[in-house]
Amino acid sequence: MMRIMRNTKLNARAAAKDATHERIVSVAARAIRRSGYEGTGVADIMKEAGLTHGAFYSHFGSREAMLAEAAGKACAESAAAVAEAVASAPPDRALATLLAAYLSREHVEHAEVGCPLAALGSETARQAPEVRRVATRHIKEMIDLVARQSPDWGQPGAHRRALVTIATMVGALLLARAVDEPGLSDSLREAALEHLTRAGH
Repeated sequence: MMRIMRNTKLNARAAAKDATHERIVSVAARAIRRSGYEGTGVADIMKEAGLTHGAFYSHFGSREAMLAEAAGKACAESAAAVAEAVASAPPDRALATLLAAYLSREHVEHAEVGCPLAALGSETARQAPEVRRVATRHIKEMIDLVARQSPDWGQPGAHRRALVTIATMVGALLLARAVDEPGLSDSLREAALEHLTRAGH
């Protein structure tokens, strides 16, 4: 009986620690997209998660380890949103639906819950190898998802078009967020959307 109670307490403690860990990662995933890798400090993350700074090292071995998990979480959330957009559309409209969602004004205005590739831009190249590995995996997944929407999926042409599509999507979103003129921001994403939609047919 005592062993059962002890195991129950240990399981409850482990579950609580897992939940806390997940909360920290979720907060960090939003923070890196909102403020960038360099603008995301451990103290700020822990405070936003409702925890003390000292509790950080019971969850992560380093700031880089937290950033890698946060990047993974951000990429998973982005991939899920893209997959949902594709699944919600008829097969012949899947790519157009994905493009419209990605290159929307709403996506431009809500970087903290959007695509980490556009939100973190060139910062990723200066991060630790584990962070770059996460970004690379996500880019490859996105390329594959776009290629699978092509009638000639599996052929080199579909893969090449997917490379250009992803590069254009991410670049257009990054620039649309960078400029301080709403009209230019709209023009950048609308021109990219029109070009990619036409190229996808």
